Amino acid sequence: MNATTGSPATVAAGATARKPHALRAGSVIAPIGPASPAAPPRIELGIAELRRLGLHVSDGAVREPHEFFAGTTEERRAEFLHALARTDVEALVAVRGGYGSNYLLNGLEIKEFAQPKSVLGYSDLTSLQIFLWQKHGWVSIYGPMIAAGLDGGASAAKGYDKDSLINALFKTDGGWSLVLQGEALVAGEAQGKILGGCLTLVETTLGTPWELDTRGVILLLADRGMKPWQVDRALMHLLQAGKFKAVRGMLLGDFPECEAPVAGSPTVRDVCQRILSPLGVPVVFGAPVGHTMRAMLTVPLGVDGKLSARGAGMLEILEPAVTA
Repeated sequence: MNATTGSPATVAAGATARKPHALRAGSVIAPIGPASPAAPPRIELGIAELRRLGLHVSDGAVREPHEFFAGTTEERRAEFLHALARTDVEALVAVRGGYGSNYLLNGLEIKEFAQPKSVLGYSDLTSLQIFLWQKHGWVSIYGPMIAAGLDGGASAAKGYDKDSLINALFKTDGGWSLVLQGEALVAGEAQGKILGGCLTLVETTLGTPWELDTRGVILLLADRGMKPWQVDRALMHLLQAGKFKAVRGMLLGDFPECEAPVAGSPTVRDVCQRILSPLGVPVVFGAPVGHTMRAMLTVPLGVDGKLSARGAGMLEILEPAVTA
């Protein structure tokens, strides 16, 4: 089996990834709501930002919230599949994360389209992005969403980093570098496929048909609103499940709203250093990826990268995430 037919081992071992077409001025973007609903004013701000980037935003489905989801499972799954099938749509961008993308995966059947489309998002979108990688070998984009990053504006706190977003969606002529603005917990360099996403959602793939294969990868993990002991538990679960056994490097977010509950007790940084340092691979902690209070960096998932764990850290994207 190969990446197209969905063998997890083959995809992570270096089979050719399937890349979406690059966006251009006037490309049509379809908003999708696979998880939780968002406040209309934030949606409007995010759509306005996409338009400032020269993109056309198609009308999204207007749905009544269903429990804590942005519609029923059937509505959200149908919206996702419809956006993939539309010939005028070149990329899908999530409205927000929250919770609920995992419901779409039960019985999700995606036809082998001639060309994948960019799926942009983070947080709960990790569920869909891992599914697309493990089952179809699709490169996706871990970055800002309409009401979670784009609404904050370029280069702003709780906003997004414009250069890395543009490079991930538009650049077809080589790689680029990201200054990670973090710190090296374990020094060194590593090269491999960049995979991962939200820590909680990576963990919940364990035991599923789309469990993330982490062999030979630079593993990105980020999250928010967890106590340090909860981060400890999630990392230990992944460690004991063998998910760190053959990773080549670790890129960690800055874990906002995860302060130690008692002064002087272990922090998330302490937990990461204690559990991950014995792996003997380069580790960078504190990058503004995924959940962050800073301008969010955009990182393509499924492409080759080189992690340099020195100083603030550097991630070199060694190939385009999109094709011409």
